Amino acid sequence: MMIHLRMLMGCSILAIGLGAAAPDPVYTVRDDGIVSASVGGAQGTLRIDPGAPALPILAKPYALRAGLKSGMFGLHYKVGPSGVHGVTAVTRLIVDGMEIRRRVGWFDTPYATGADGVIGPGGLPAPVVRFELHAPRPGERTLDLPLVDGGALIGNWGGLFGEIIVGGVPMKVRFDLHHRLSLASAGAAQRIAAAQGGALTGPVDQAEIAFGIARPVRHMTLTTPFVIGPMALNALHVRVSDYGNAATIRDADVTPDPEEIIVTGKAKRDPSRDRLSIGRDALEQCSSITFDKPAKRIRLSCL
Repeated sequence: MMIHLRMLMGCSILAIGLGAAAPDPVYTVRDDGIVSASVGGAQGTLRIDPGAPALPILAKPYALRAGLKSGMFGLHYKVGPSGVHGVTAVTRLIVDGMEIRRRVGWFDTPYATGADGVIGPGGLPAPVVRFELHAPRPGERTLDLPLVDGGALIGNWGGLFGEIIVGGVPMKVRFDLHHRLSLASAGAAQRIAAAQGGALTGPVDQAEIAFGIARPVRHMTLTTPFVIGPMALNALHVRVSDYGNAATIRDADVTPDPEEIIVTGKAKRDPSRDRLSIGRDALEQCSSITFDKPAKRIRLSCL
C-alpha cells in the first residue's frame, strides 16, 4: 500500500512537525497501542501502530469534531489498484502527553476501527519508539535492521520500514501487529521465491490490507526458510496481483505440461516498490520492536 500527497492548489509549503518541548528519548507503546489524544482541543484516542504512516490518519467524525478544515493538499492512499481519497489540514495535537503541530489527514472510510485515528512511530516526536509486545523470554536474539522511510513528496508523512537484501537488491519490510498474515507484494514474492524455492499453493483468498479494502492472496511455501535474523519464515502469503506479477512463481497445485510454452515478459519493474509485511503470525515470536530514529535502526528481540 502506498500513500500519495496531492496538491489541490498551485502553491507549496513546508510540512510542519514541530514539538513544543523536547520529548523523552524513549517512548514505550504497550498493549493495543491505543492512547489518549487531543486534536484541536477535541478529546479522542489514537492507535500507535508500527505499520502506519507518520502522517496521523483520523477518522472523519473525529476530524469534524475537532473543527478541522481541509487545506490545499489532498491524499490518495493506494491499495493495489484500489484506493481512497482524503484531505489534510495542519493542526496541533497531543498524543499521550506529547504535543506536536503537524499535518493530519482523514478519509470518508476509516483506516481502522477501535480508535479515532492512527499514527506511526515516524509521526511521534520521541527519538526512540519501543513497542512492547510481551515479556522477554530466555533465548531471544536481536534483529538489527537499517531504518528507511517510505518516501514523501513533502515532509515527514510516510511509514518507517526495515531494509533487507533479497537477490542482491534492497527490500522494504513493514511490521504489522494488526493483521495476522505476513504478506509479500507480487514483485517481492518473485524475488523471495527465486531465492528460497517458493511455490504457490491452495486457492485464492482475500486479505484485508487497510481501509477495509481486501486484496487477493495465495499461500506460498518455501523450500528453504526465509531467514531474517532470529525469524525464519517457512511460508507467507502473496498479494498475487499487486505491485508486480506472481505468474512466474511455480504453482504447486498445477502439474506442468512438458509441451507447454510459457511466455514471460521482460518489461522493466521497479524493485523499490517491492514490500514485505511481517504480520502477527511471525511477530508472536518477538517481545519488542524498537524504532531508533537518530541511529536509523530498527531492532527486534525475538526467539
